[in-house]
Amino acid sequence: MKKFVVQRKAWATGCVALAVTFGMAACGTAGQSGGSDNDAATVAPSNTPGATGDAAGFKIGLLLPESKTARYEKFDRPYITEEIAALCPSCEVVYNNANQDPNQQQQQVDSMLTNNVKVLILDAVDAKAIASSVAKAKQQGVKVIAYDRLASGPVDGYISFDNMQVGKMQGQALLDELKKGGDPKRGPIVMINGSPTDPNAGDFKKGAHSVLDGQVTIGKEYDTPDWSPDQANTQAAGAFTALGADKVIGIYSANDGMAGGIARAMQNAGVAKDTPLTGQDAEIAGIQRILLGTQTMTIYKPIRPEAKAAAQMAFDLGSGKTVQGTGTVDNGSGSPIPAQIMQPIVVNKDNIKDTVVKDGFWKVEEICTADVQAACQSAGLS
Repeated sequence: MKKFVVQRKAWATGCVALAVTFGMAACGTAGQSGGSDNDAATVAPSNTPGATGDAAGFKIGLLLPESKTARYEKFDRPYITEEIAALCPSCEVVYNNANQDPNQQQQQVDSMLTNNVKVLILDAVDAKAIASSVAKAKQQGVKVIAYDRLASGPVDGYISFDNMQVGKMQGQALLDELKKGGDPKRGPIVMINGSPTDPNAGDFKKGAHSVLDGQVTIGKEYDTPDWSPDQANTQAAGAFTALGADKVIGIYSANDGMAGGIARAMQNAGVAKDTPLTGQDAEIAGIQRILLGTQTMTIYKPIRPEAKAAAQMAFDLGSGKTVQGTGTVDNGSGSPIPAQIMQPIVVNKDNIKDTVVKDGFWKVEEICTADVQAACQSAGLS
């Protein structure tokens, strides 16, 4: 995996820039046509009065990597399409989801290039494998924004979070919990990292190791293809058998989906319910496990500002404007890439109300289903 280096300006400056750029209210929403995740879906242009944009309009391709993680269909896709409709009523968004298949995503890029898109917002399934598609887009004069994951090749902009910081936050939360029980080296921990084809996973892993190395005993560690909860379940079960379910004192999980598989393995193996377990993405199942005490924390990455930044950058690139970010990144393509890098937030039982609920990411009634109602009351959520 190539080393991706982030060069940052002052965070305060970046946050102010985001606030200035995206402080306006949305001027319109996009209507979406039907279609499966495998088929291109077109977002019809909006005729909302007062919206700004290029009167001629142009096509913007939106390529998301999978649908198992709740965020992509529930948040990223509608947020991006709504913001583009507000910025450019006559623009058209062509959508595809690759269902975790890098070959399918390459075919989707080809289809969008044939369809004369002017800009691609690309969340790559496999950051390296997509490089040839990015190069093809470049040859045809199509701008490419690497969204959430830094793709290889000559991309024109990058929107994401501070992924090293995500890993550091996860690692620190796990270490803090382990210290509450005594010596953090009193037993082994298990580390279950994300997909080796996702550069973000490498950053999460590196960040977590920067906190945990020398502080804990790592008994088993795995990289999990496709971020698969089932694979994570199998890996965790194997680790508990090898190390002893009663000996494991903590589990690092790179995201909430895998944490769900790990939590099942913990229950089946008889691992103590309150054994620390990390997560990421603030998925509703992860939030509920935090309330029930079977997961320690998650990382909340506010998706709306990330999506708005992507929409703004796509509109600017499609309009021929020069884009700037809060810093630059280097993906090995030879040129610094303008980047908007945002800060993640730790969520635990004490701040659910002030983070994901306050932001409208999840509603209390969505979180507080019958099986977690008592836990919600204890946490002041109902």
